[in-house]
Amino acid sequence: MSLERPLVMGIVNVTPDSFSDGNEHFRADEAVAHARLLVEEGADLLDIGGESTRPGAQAVPADEELRRILPVIEALRDCGVPLSVDTCKPDVMRAALAAGADMINDIGGFSAPGAIEAVADSGCALCLMHMRGEPRTMQDAPVYQDVVAEVRDYLDRGAQRLRQAGIAAARIVLDPGFGFGKTAAHNYTLLQQLPQAVGQEYPSLLGLSRKSMIGAVTGRPASRRLGGSVAAALAGAVRGAHILRVHDVADTVDALRVWSAVEQGVRA
Repeated sequence: MSLERPLVMGIVNVTPDSFSDGNEHFRADEAVAHARLLVEEGADLLDIGGESTRPGAQAVPADEELRRILPVIEALRDCGVPLSVDTCKPDVMRAALAAGADMINDIGGFSAPGAIEAVADSGCALCLMHMRGEPRTMQDAPVYQDVVAEVRDYLDRGAQRLRQAGIAAARIVLDPGFGFGKTAAHNYTLLQQLPQAVGQEYPSLLGLSRKSMIGAVTGRPASRRLGGSVAAALAGAVRGAHILRVHDVADTVDALRVWSAVEQGVRA
């Protein structure tokens, strides 16, 4: 895909317990209908997840995760945009790719035994994310000496592991992991210094939508964080983000179009 402009990735949570929209699209037909709406609203790609990774979330067995997501992947193979699958389990990665997924988005940074082997020969895109700890405990008083340097080091080492496994650089995307083992202050430092946190060698993906870092500044619950989420997405775009993972596709697309018109002008 062209990365000349920021791409909008629409979130499709096939879960009963995601922090913002859990249980809204839990049935496969509901998830598929929601995904098609996001494409109509301008999503450039979709991210399908069958396991919540909110703070404190409990793990889901691989067979249950697959039961949730495979019908959705199969139904969306003709939707006109690439499909990403949000998982950290090698067995789920293999099955998702066999079903037609184009990208694996791994919050675990492909660190699970067998994860790299599951994706190495597929040709799919790979998003490697930074996380301190794991979802059940990651927000238990996270501490960094230098959050930007430590995230950058983790991402650099993770990308190098992928490259050493024979994975082409063009397949790799990096995500600094907003909200995954980080305080609000850590998150805003990473966003402010995004080029330093992710570097320039690989494209970056940002997941800021409706997260607690937005609530920390606005005081609003997840259901009322649209304005803050769009502002955060634009802040990421200004700093060079390539993919913005969002719940509210139409509003983010509109904001990016206006920002682009300001920066580049509008043809008469």
